[in-house]
Amino acid sequence: MTDNHVSGMEASAVSVLKRAVELDQSGRFQDSLVCYQEGIQLLIDVLKALKDESKRGHYREKIKGYMDRAEQIKAHVNQMKEDGKYHEQIKIPEDATGFSYEALFKPYISSALSEVWVEDPYIRHTHQLYNFLRFCEMLLKVCSKVKRIHLLTSQDEQADNAQQSSALSELRDSLGGQGVTLDVQYSSTIHDREIRFDNGWIIKIGRGLDYFKKPQGRFSIGYCDYDLRRCQETSVDIFHTKHTKTL
Repeated sequence: MTDNHVSGMEASAVSVLKRAVELDQSGRFQDSLVCYQEGIQLLIDVLKALKDESKRGHYREKIKGYMDRAEQIKAHVNQMKEDGKYHEQIKIPEDATGFSYEALFKPYISSALSEVWVEDPYIRHTHQLYNFLRFCEMLLKVCSKVKRIHLLTSQDEQADNAQQSSALSELRDSLGGQGVTLDVQYSSTIHDREIRFDNGWIIKIGRGLDYFKKPQGRFSIGYCDYDLRRCQETSVDIFHTKHTKTL
């Protein structure tokens, strides 16, 4: 392994671990744990490539310190989950970027996740339907074991709902081809927005899935990549329960 390659891994490790510490200090423990684990692995890769024993000793100490902190966070999160007291809040500022569905939800998606419930009254219009499609794509990309997605939404009483019905029917067929069942139900009284995973995580976004701003144009940065799409200000509350909802 070349010196440049090792230096690149060191720089990546520093960047990821810096982010882990920032998330840790702001109370975003689940996110910080993901970053600690990624950063620790990068440091281990650096350690394997080093030949200078003094540097190896330095990195072993660094790795131990970060591993100890990661274990503390894991124990804290598990205890809060066990007590049913876990609550984390993420503030998405106006015009912020970096909050794609994958970035926001991935820390709460485990390999065993198989069923998801989405309650959002505004999966009606074209851009909202695309948002839901992207959310479903994210689930399939991040967790291959998802087998059932439930959507509870509303219909616009003042408009023709043919587009909504047609889009969701097409998505149901497409997901079916991937071995995933989409169950769609409608409610005229639904107001709250909530996403539940069968591993116990509950994510409540003030604006639901519709927290992205309209791109400036079809060929503008952020049109395709939601990590680069500007957001509207909103809050995300994360909870955990040992009892998951069933339908």
